[in-house]
Amino acid sequence: MTAGLHRSHRVAGALVGSAVGDALGAPFEFGPPGAFSARFPAPARGAATEMCGGGSLDREPGEFTDDTQMALLVARSLVERDGLDEADLFERFATWAATGPPDIGVQTRAVFDSGLPWDRAAAEHFARTGRAAGNGSLMRTTPAAIWFSRSGTAATVDAARRISALTHGDPAAGEGCAVFHELLRVALDGGDPLAAVPAVLELVAPSERERWATVLAPDWEPSKATESNGAVWPTLGQALWALRHGRDFAEVLRLVVDLGGDTDTGACVAGGLAGAVYGMGGIPMRWASVVHGRVPGHGERVWRLADLLRLAADLDGKEFFQAETGVIPKVGPAEVLPGIWAGNLDGARWSEEDFAVISLCRLAEPFPHTLHRMAYLTDNNHNVDVDVVLADVLDDLAALHAEGHRVLVHCHGGASRTGLVLRAWLVREQGMTPAEATAHVAERWPHLGLWNDSFTAALERLAASRQ
Repeated sequence: MTAGLHRSHRVAGALVGSAVGDALGAPFEFGPPGAFSARFPAPARGAATEMCGGGSLDREPGEFTDDTQMALLVARSLVERDGLDEADLFERFATWAATGPPDIGVQTRAVFDSGLPWDRAAAEHFARTGRAAGNGSLMRTTPAAIWFSRSGTAATVDAARRISALTHGDPAAGEGCAVFHELLRVALDGGDPLAAVPAVLELVAPSERERWATVLAPDWEPSKATESNGAVWPTLGQALWALRHGRDFAEVLRLVVDLGGDTDTGACVAGGLAGAVYGMGGIPMRWASVVHGRVPGHGERVWRLADLLRLAADLDGKEFFQAETGVIPKVGPAEVLPGIWAGNLDGARWSEEDFAVISLCRLAEPFPHTLHRMAYLTDNNHNVDVDVVLADVLDDLAALHAEGHRVLVHCHGGASRTGLVLRAWLVREQGMTPAEATAHVAERWPHLGLWNDSFTAALERLAASRQ
């Protein structure tokens, strides 16, 4: 748990973490346990990463699946209708389903194939078949959990059940979504979702409580599951199990994908919770930077990281600042350290496309560069996880540099955040003191900004850790 993290970082982490988990797990869907770690026994930080693409539907690296497609429909409906409009949301789902997405769930497809209206389709399917406890409503509910978290426990639990019931008539699915909503609300407010489990179970319908208590118990593990992880109970149970045993976002996702089976949905659900716990800065930038996808039936727009970050802020009722080009004169790129270049936003955007770019500010749109990483690093007191973000940036920078890429580091003005990374590189790689690194960079990069005391403190901690 990252203490003191600003809510905006948790909200962004939840939405992006869910999509990242979906895309990370998709290539391993229906595969055996351990396949992820067998292919990636160590972090892959160079040009090729764990976002490998492929799988049964041969997806692109970072491409999300139906889990995130439906989640985006939920999010857009909530934002555009200013709340829950079940008929509108059902119609959006139906338009999407009519395109025949190849990975649509069996239960979800059957509901829309029935041709019945929103308030009857799922209930009649469940009454006829008795089968509707899949994880298809749980996988898409992170945006709704963010939206309703502002309204308190009762509102978020009620909304979770109502949205689930649009496609999943079994009350067990709705109760799973209700549990997820409340756990995410706790995490977004800075609390510990694992500690909140006993209280959350009191919100579950009595008829469903015992079964949910079993899979959410601290001693439950995936080997105890009585259903495949295509069902709602083990999906949420596995997410909490991974959250208990993982030390950071990346490890939580590794644990859950290594379980095999329905890996995209398992990682999608776990990613939403882990993203809220560890924040946007805790998500490896090599994963978040490439996540993308379209929503069939709803235009040709390709959703990318910048779009998800804006949407996360919309769901939380907040404005979101992103760096725009043309605001300040172009600076750089200039080679400040051997093989490491610096610039500001326009200097980086219009640089030669063979640069491997590491962006340290939030961009309105990605660059055309093939290798482009985007870190979530703020230049204010919201950035309490600066050590985590800095370590991620330096590790990726080292890997790309070792592969022979010209690495270009930039932020909006090319001053404070850019200077932090340049100085931190010298502290970590060459053993300089923070003062020596600052003097060295200042001689070679006149745009260096030193106003952020938290960055100076981060350099001091980095230097102490190297001793």
